Amino acid sequence: MTSTPNILVLCTGNSCRSQLLHGYLEQALGAQATVYSAGVETHGLNPRAVQVMAEDGVDIAHHTSNHVDEYAAVPFDYVITVCDHAREACPVFPSSARQLHHNFPDPARARGSEEEIMQQFRSVRQQVKAYAEAFAQAYFGRRPAPSGPAA
Repeated sequence: MTSTPNILVLCTGNSCRSQLLHGYLEQALGAQATVYSAGVETHGLNPRAVQVMAEDGVDIAHHTSNHVDEYAAVPFDYVITVCDHAREACPVFPSSARQLHHNFPDPARARGSEEEIMQQFRSVRQQVKAYAEAFAQAYFGRRPAPSGPAA
């Protein structure tokens, strides 16, 4: 492992799920790790993802949607895919990177009223938050810090 572990969160478009996990891992791990997120495509940062994270006290408005190729030279210690498509399309990383996978539902595909769509984003946010807390505990021995109110 490098002196400060590098974590890559990988999704299809780097707009929602990977951005949510990126935000929560940065919050949970602080200076213990450097967190990156990328996609096998770039779809831009989803404004609803920014909104639901802000509701939980995490600011991801400064994040950008990046393509995985931008990080080809970064020695990752962990590569976490958050959707099946990214896992299937994932480029080969050095064998030293521990690869983890969890397929979260894509809130960007939610349909219905604005409130129904936002409820789907909040549901996925909570799933991602629980995963981030479990990851931080399992791999870094970090207990989750109390955060803002979550719907």
